[in-house]
Amino acid sequence: MIATAHAGLEAASNAPATAVRRVRVGYFNTWAQGLEDAAAYVARVPAIDLAPLVSAPRDAGLLRRARLDCDWYGENARCFAGLRHESLEFLPALVLGPSGVMDFAHAPREVGEERWLVTMGHQPQALGALAGRVFALLARMGVRHLYYAFDEASRFMPCFAEIAPHLHVLIHDEAPLAVPGRAALRAGCRTIHRSWVANVEPFAVPFNEAPEEKILFLGSQLGLTPHRERQLDFLRERFGDRLVASHDHSVPVAARAELNRYKVGFCPEGRKFATPTMGATHTDRPFWSGCMGLVPVSEDSRGGGRLEELFQSGLIVRYPHGDLEALAAACERALALSVRARRWIYDHFNRQETVGTVVANAISAAGG
Repeated sequence: MIATAHAGLEAASNAPATAVRRVRVGYFNTWAQGLEDAAAYVARVPAIDLAPLVSAPRDAGLLRRARLDCDWYGENARCFAGLRHESLEFLPALVLGPSGVMDFAHAPREVGEERWLVTMGHQPQALGALAGRVFALLARMGVRHLYYAFDEASRFMPCFAEIAPHLHVLIHDEAPLAVPGRAALRAGCRTIHRSWVANVEPFAVPFNEAPEEKILFLGSQLGLTPHRERQLDFLRERFGDRLVASHDHSVPVAARAELNRYKVGFCPEGRKFATPTMGATHTDRPFWSGCMGLVPVSEDSRGGGRLEELFQSGLIVRYPHGDLEALAAACERALALSVRARRWIYDHFNRQETVGTVVANAISAAGG
């Protein structure tokens, strides 16, 4: 019996090691131009002159929004440049704009290299009527395609039906997808209902054990509906200067790390709130908050969806839609959470709710 055991151990030690998949990601970003190393692109993002890239270069407001958008997509590139997974070896990531797509496909490959194109939001539409043909050609050249749609691409992005047959992974927030969109997907496409997460590097912002006992409203001017303004007026009256309202479209990427000075993040759930159009969608602000160490507070104006899962797990604080007293009570509960409870929330969001983690897990699950 002992001899048999030794024989089994010897056979196991002589068995060939499982080959680690070698993956190179190319991130399609319409703010980029050709093909370049992702780390180099991230380093030059702050210095990019956006005036030639917008429709009205003298419009200061438009340029400011363009800067926020360019920086936001630049942070995605930063996340992809730092992809990690225990079962994958990620080769240095690349960034490509519309003019660099074919360069990405033709670039020399290392031995055993899998090549993945990652597209996000509605950016595939930048290729217009050629999108389907371009992505079909890439597929024939051995490039696999992960599309992180965020919102309702299967219903509202004109080229969705043309690119769907060439997708290997689709991460989306419609449940279910539009019937024509689902029917157009290639056989074997892996679909994941995940929606928004935080485009931050895990644990890039340190946990603050003693933040200010304040509530940060992290919204945008687009979200300042009468419903939201009533909530803010109520919170100002109830909490006074313990409420800090930020609703200037978005928070600059460079300023996000400063959010950890606050204890609670009051985050709108969806851009259209109580309308049925957005289904179970939500913004990424609760995820930013969790990663920065704030306790996310969100309303339950959506049935189901990922925020409901997080609520049931005790990772966010929720209150009934339109109930102002319940909103105040939710904020008080969030302010009262212990350091241990807040650190548990912070650890979860940084380990599970970031774009790099989601994409790396999806590529791993898709197989070689």
